[in-house]
Amino acid sequence: MSSKDCGQHGHKKWRNRCRRCCAGLLIFNFILLVTILIVWAILQPSKPRFILQDVTVFQFNNSVPNVFSSSFQVTVSSRNPNDKIGIYYDKLNIYATYRNQQITFSTLIPPVYQGHKDVNIWSPFIYGTNVPIAPYNSLALDQDKNAGSVFLLLKMDGKVRWKVGTFISGKYHFYVRCPAFIPLGPKNNGVVVGNNAIKYQLLQHCKVSV
Repeated sequence: MSSKDCGQHGHKKWRNRCRRCCAGLLIFNFILLVTILIVWAILQPSKPRFILQDVTVFQFNNSVPNVFSSSFQVTVSSRNPNDKIGIYYDKLNIYATYRNQQITFSTLIPPVYQGHKDVNIWSPFIYGTNVPIAPYNSLALDQDKNAGSVFLLLKMDGKVRWKVGTFISGKYHFYVRCPAFIPLGPKNNGVVVGNNAIKYQLLQHCKVSV
């Protein structure tokens, strides 16, 4: 056998090995994909559901031009609709925005595990002291207050992990958006709970993104 024949034989053998490796890799990926699809179909994972139940307003002051001070207590409930998947809420912050501008500081909600079909209720305080706001937002805020209601957007940003049996997934970014129409007119629109503090029942469903 010539050296040329040996070279062709070795090259052919190398190509066969590459083909087997590629075929094995494709089969492995196919099995992995099918497994993921089957697990997904069996578990049917759903995002948690959030409801903004109420907002208690302690302070809502923009008497100084382009400066805003506020203090709220909000009640937010979260329900895990899954019967086979648990949820770890890691680092979760809540804050309020007005016309796409953050008007309070972020408040950290303690980490918690939410079991199957469980409901968690949080009542954090959120506030902002002498927060600068854009002049056009300051003007719009005066107009809304004179009209008798203000629209705020409460945001919760953080990370979650999913638990299936003993398996715990990596961390996923988690976003909750709760619209809050607050009637700042007569006190009979809410419940007086203290000196200059009024609680408004909202029961507003929130948008959840993972």
